[in-house]
Amino acid sequence: MTHQITRIALALALIAPQGAWAQQAPAAPAPQEQPQQQAALVPPVAPTQQSVNVPTERIKDVASVAGVRSNQLVGYGIVVGLNGTGDGNVAATLQSMQSMVSRFGVNIDAGSLNAKNAAAVMVTAELPAFAKPGQKIDITVATLGGAKSLVGGNLLMTPLVGADNETYAMAQGNLAVGGLGVSGANGSSVTVNVPTVGRIPGGASVERTVATPFESMPALMLNLNTPDFSTAQRVVDAIDKSMGPGTASALDAATIKVTAPRDVNQRVSFMAAVQDIKVDQAAPPARVIVNSRTGTIVIGDGVFLTPAAVSHGSLTVRITESQTVTPGQGGIATGQGAVAQGGQNTTTQNSQIDVNQPKVKMFLFAPGVQLSKIVDAVNSVGASPSDLVAILEALKQSGALHADLIVI
Repeated sequence: MTHQITRIALALALIAPQGAWAQQAPAAPAPQEQPQQQAALVPPVAPTQQSVNVPTERIKDVASVAGVRSNQLVGYGIVVGLNGTGDGNVAATLQSMQSMVSRFGVNIDAGSLNAKNAAAVMVTAELPAFAKPGQKIDITVATLGGAKSLVGGNLLMTPLVGADNETYAMAQGNLAVGGLGVSGANGSSVTVNVPTVGRIPGGASVERTVATPFESMPALMLNLNTPDFSTAQRVVDAIDKSMGPGTASALDAATIKVTAPRDVNQRVSFMAAVQDIKVDQAAPPARVIVNSRTGTIVIGDGVFLTPAAVSHGSLTVRITESQTVTPGQGGIATGQGAVAQGGQNTTTQNSQIDVNQPKVKMFLFAPGVQLSKIVDAVNSVGASPSDLVAILEALKQSGALHADLIVI
């Protein structure tokens, strides 16, 4: 049985003003009281020297028109033509097969059917904005029952409905499956990728148009992909500069109101010109994204630290339990010339405790040091990602880390 206790010691070093440093003579370094700690100094980087390069982007890349969006569709169908990899005797599949053949005037008992070569599936698709009847859209087909593979299958005509339960597209066609599965008579099997999901490019035909407010809205609304007050104001300034003062106004950090012509033809050309306007995005906020499961750490630009000293080490306590059995004394004759062991066995519990505390290194961070320097310093001593996550969380709690720490 192993118990591991992790200790994190974090000290925030207070730095005197630079003017006070100039009046003091340099002091001799204090002797190390703990030989196991070694200090590593990370050089400072002045925050004024940091530069954030934000590219110039088109408005169509940073914002979308309100109400102009895609819609999700879903449907239930049957895939036939499988090579013995179907659902088998699944009640839902047999009932669906019976209902399918009954449309063609064939009356048959569901119990007499076998779905070894058929599978019940769910079909999903995304209906783009402004999609017109007769246009083709891609669909995704996934098994619902116990089918092992959809390779070689053919999807029968399946209606695709929206959230209002109205049919917007009809799907049908041969599946393209990127995986395969093979099984042997002894139970062994090999599976490559996912053979239970397939796609049909252009496998659905649009049957109904979804109305959009693009033609009827008195003013168009632009929604920023990433809400930001600075970016919203820059978009307004760019539109007003190109289309005339008063054309755009920011309602909040995410929405920009744009006055557009009422005529549909003029409105389309107007929005085409607006979306091609280039705008300088505002610098993103300083963020540190940490994935605690995989140890992935993403550090944004503009992240820096105030003076801090970090000491991170681990104390491992290992407890090993064992039992020693001592046979009882004496013996008992069995009547056949054999002697059986007599008495009661004595069990002794043994415990062994080992304590392991490796040498700890301390890191001293000067004012304005960038977080990338911290990562390099911690990685140079072979620290694990979990150690780095613990250090970042401790720095944030102490107030030394000037960035939003987001753990996902």
